[in-house]
Parts: sequence; C-alpha cells; structure tokens
Amino acid sequence: MSAGTYTPRPGAAPLHRMIAAQAALETRMLLRNGEQLLLTVVIPALLLVLFSAVDVVDTGAGEAVDFLTPGILALAVMSTAFTGQAIATGFERRYGVLKRLGASPLPRWGLMTAKTLSVLVTEVLQVVLLTVIAFALGWSPQGNPFSVLLLLILGTVAFSGLGLLMAGTLKAEATLAAANLVFLLLLVGGGVVVPLDRFPEAAQSVLGLLPISALSDGLRDVLQHGAAMPWGDAAVLAVWAVLGLGAAARFFRWE
Repeated sequence: MSAGTYTPRPGAAPLHRMIAAQAALETRMLLRNGEQLLLTVVIPALLLVLFSAVDVVDTGAGEAVDFLTPGILALAVMSTAFTGQAIATGFERRYGVLKRLGASPLPRWGLMTAKTLSVLVTEVLQVVLLTVIAFALGWSPQGNPFSVLLLLILGTVAFSGLGLLMAGTLKAEATLAAANLVFLLLLVGGGVVVPLDRFPEAAQSVLGLLPISALSDGLRDVLQHGAAMPWGDAAVLAVWAVLGLGAAARFFRWE
C-alpha cells in the first residue's frame, strides 16, 4: 500500500452533488412538516372529494369532477410553489439559515435550484395522488399530456418566483399571514372550484389575469374540453414567471 492513501483531500463536492443533496434535504423537511402536508396534500384532496361528492357549487354541464380536477391540480401547484415555499423560506431567512447556507460552498443560485427541485418532486407526488383520487371519483381526462406538463411547469415557475419574492422582502410573520391570505383569496376567486363566469363581468377580466386563473382555465381547456395548447393562458403564466423571478432576483434579501 503506497504512502498517502489515507491523506485527506479537503474541498467542496461537485456542484451537481451539492444541489442534489440540498434538494433531497429540502424534500425530506417538507414531507416531515405536518402543517405543510396539510396545505399541500390534505386540503386539495379533501376539496376534490368534497366538491365532487356534494353538489355545493354549480360547475356547469358534465360531471363535477371533470371541472374540479384541473382547478385542484392548479391549487396544488400554488400551495407548494407559492404558499409553502414562501412560508418555509421566510422563516429560514428569519432564523439565519439562508445566511449560513449562502456562506457554504453551495452558491446561492444552487440553493434556489435545489429548492425548485424540491418543489417539483413534491408536485409530482401531489399530481399522482390527486389523479388517483380523481379517477376513483370517475374523472375522464382528455387532451394532450404534454400541454398539461407545459402548463404545470409554467405555473410552478410563476408561483415559485412570487413566493420567493414574498419570502425575501417581508418579515416571516407577515409572509405567513400574507401567503395564507392569498391562498384563500385565490382559492375562492381564481376559478379553482367556482367558475369565473359566476362572477360579475367587470371582475372576470381582472380575475382571468391571475396566475391561478390562467393555470386553472388552461388545464381545464385541455383536460376537460380536449383543446390544444391554450397559448393565451400560457402567455399569462409566462409573464407572471418573468415578473416574479425578475423581482425576486432584484429585491430578495438574504438577511
């Protein structure tokens, strides 16, 4: 055995390994957090079952589950990419976790990449669970799955940028309150369980520009009506994504 076999070789791990390790840690922390699981998994699933089984809201012609499932999928994306990420990142910033991680070999953009990967992993689990529940309730999806995938990705990017913007500019307590308030308001007024055409005409044009409305309507056009790619809704999501990420990159404070 040659000399120096056990000589330490200090240094940072390869970048992809650091990002993967951080993403795995972020995912485990999210899945172990009961409050986050309630927000990201339990509430969307309960809403899907409740409003599909009980005739509370007039969802128009056809089965209620066919209308509700696309909206609940959009709500799941918002709950993870926006609400959950904003709250978690806001408290990490308050307790100095982000500051310490920012001083590690993992670059700051790498940390944000790891958080985004964690969000995507969680969303995959959400979509699988909600899809199984929807099929059990009699869901009959249509349309191109690649259009659905593109809409979900655009929605994730848009909500993630807005969530990071909120977490990086407000205090943790304010982020907690604001993120939950926005979640409730968009649940009611974003076309998730209540069709937008039930609102006054003056409000419909404004509500239709919200990211949750664009994602809900886009998914509904594809999955319920079998439409091709709804480019108008995709454009709205793309604009929100650019604005959210740009503002987060400009105004995010690490301390």
